[in-house]
Amino acid sequence: MLRTLFAPRLLGLHLLLIGVLVSFTLLGRWQLGVFEESGRPRSADDPAPVAVTTLAPLGPSMAADAVARRVTARGTFDAARQLLVADRTPNAAGPGGRAASGQGYWLLTPLRLDDGTLVAVVRGWVASAGDPATAVPTGTVTVTGRLQPPESTDSVQRGGRLPEGKVATVSTAELINIWTGERLRNGFVIATAPIGGGTPAPRIIVTSPPTVGGAFTWRNLAYAAQWWIFAGFAVFVWYRYVRDAVQGRRGATSPEEAADAATGAALTGASAAGPDAKDDAGPDPVRTGKDGERAAVPGE
Repeated sequence: MLRTLFAPRLLGLHLLLIGVLVSFTLLGRWQLGVFEESGRPRSADDPAPVAVTTLAPLGPSMAADAVARRVTARGTFDAARQLLVADRTPNAAGPGGRAASGQGYWLLTPLRLDDGTLVAVVRGWVASAGDPATAVPTGTVTVTGRLQPPESTDSVQRGGRLPEGKVATVSTAELINIWTGERLRNGFVIATAPIGGGTPAPRIIVTSPPTVGGAFTWRNLAYAAQWWIFAGFAVFVWYRYVRDAVQGRRGATSPEEAADAATGAALTGASAAGPDAKDDAGPDPVRTGKDGERAAVPGE
């Protein structure tokens, strides 16, 4: 069997199978990667900044295409109403609450616009509540940042009850109950540039530009499955061919092999008879004459 499996023609078949399996596996992985990539969010157009009043309404809803848009806001900060968003990192996409316990604070300060409404502004990040950067700029300021939708109150895992002046999320519904008696615009702005006013600037928080959700291209997933099915079929064909070759080898006998087999059988039979075979046939027939002399046997 081993002689058949390693015959030159089957060795070529083995090598061909290895090449097919490697190639088809890689092609399937490539198509699967294209499928996975198609579902990832992609960067969308990032238009020029517009006034925050254009995209952040006073109502309870915000347009989906307004999220992460660049906006500008001009007004004065209300320092008495500033809040610290506890347990936050200097990345807007980072975790919050218990997952970022003790990692710092966002500075959340209401900005009063010219029309008298308030918009929540995250001025930056500080490592501790006593950081000098918590001081609020005075006078009229211009804020440039990205508009974010309000966070839900259960968007982070809370670590416990927070003291007065600290919150766990930037929730418009929650801020309305804290900044009572004010008209608050929906959402909040994360500053993307330092805000003047003569105070130390907190660390700017990293934000992402607008994105659009990806749509999976299921065709590529089908292509990946197709390549792997082809690889399985190649293994099946290889198995059938090798099996037929082994069975054919067992059923076919060459003339030389037949002669060798006959010789071996003859030798085996002679060996089994042994040296006593001649004695078993009895004494040789002889004729005796007068006086006991041996007579000649005809034919001798």
